[in-house]
Amino acid sequence: MQFRRQNTEQDGVNLTPLIDVVFLLLIFFMVSTTFTKESHLKLNLPEAAGPQAEVPPSTIEVLINADGSYSVDGRALINKKLTTLKSALSEVSAGEYNRPLIITADATAQHQAVVRAMDAAGQLGFVHLSITTRQPDEQ
Repeated sequence: MQFRRQNTEQDGVNLTPLIDVVFLLLIFFMVSTTFTKESHLKLNLPEAAGPQAEVPPSTIEVLINADGSYSVDGRALINKKLTTLKSALSEVSAGEYNRPLIITADATAQHQAVVRAMDAAGQLGFVHLSITTRQPDEQ
């Protein structure tokens, strides 16, 4: 007969009590926590005050048709000469050459007509110049 006691302990850590404690803590936090919904947050936003911005000057438009004729702000010019274009631009701008100038040319217009309009703007001293094109069927 063997009267020796057999070792029934297992090597390792028993996690069952730890799981029970974590489960009880989880239940406690779920029951004792309250949730509220805030509709908005009140914020104090900064305000800025300063001088009013200047109104940008109105633009001057030069339209070049397919045949090379010019119109300045809707007014057709009588000929295609550089001096006529310069006098019309100076009359419309009234000496304010810092106003934006838009040269819109027909897609089939000759390049020389656009160069002549750029030359007139450069001789008068326009500093804000834009060049655009349009399709021939647009009027």
